[in-house]
Amino acid sequence: MELRIRIDGRYRKGIEEAWLRELAEKALLAGEVGGGDVELGLSITDDETVRHLNRDYRGLDECTDVLSFALTEGKGGNGGSLFVMPPDGVRHLGEVVISYPRAVQQAAEHGRRSDDELAWLVVHGVLHLLGHDHDQPAKERRMRAVEKRVLSQVRPGRKEPGER
Repeated sequence: MELRIRIDGRYRKGIEEAWLRELAEKALLAGEVGGGDVELGLSITDDETVRHLNRDYRGLDECTDVLSFALTEGKGGNGGSLFVMPPDGVRHLGEVVISYPRAVQQAAEHGRRSDDELAWLVVHGVLHLLGHDHDQPAKERRMRAVEKRVLSQVRPGRKEPGER
């Protein structure tokens, strides 16, 4: 698996890349990515970057917590991807972009640790790349069950200040 992780400099301290990689790998396995090599990108950034991406690519001029840009989302007339994939035998999934400030804010609102929120957003975003969705109750139940299973298999992130 090739996972490109990009963490904006101001958020690097306290976010462990190995932990993000573990989350993405477990989500890929649980999401039944199938055999073969896969490639995806994961970016941890700020509200403004996410807002611009949301505006430019979804037409929504607002920040959100996570965006997933799946390369196989749109299908061409023959059922294939709209994107031309390189003939390298690698399944190119796309990009997950997370607003770290939004993750911290949502964690505080729900009485959770910020790393727990970030973990959920990583898993949620990767599952979207694999075609999971929550636009219908049955799909949402399936997606939430996979998220819960993945998160139960991953070690916690760093401890919050004051936590023992």
